[in-house]
Amino acid sequence: MKELVLQITKALVDHPEDVRVSHIERNNQTLLEINVHPEDVGKVIGKQGRIIKAIRTVVKSCAVRDNRKISVELGNK
Repeated sequence: MKELVLQITKALVDHPEDVRVSHIERNNQTLLEINVHPEDVGKVIGKQGRIIKAIRTVVKSCAVRDNRKISVELGNK
């Protein structure tokens, strides 16, 4: 799942070399935290948060298939 988020995010930004995705396990839930170059934060969020919501939707759809709980957060807001 981490690789999927990393690949999607790198395709969206101007500085793909600065994209980092952290994987944190907490209380039977997985948190994927995306960190990008400060200039790329707006591109990952998108207008009215549409891009980050779409990333979350894709990840949650894959997680349901695997019977897991995964959330996606943008680390550097």
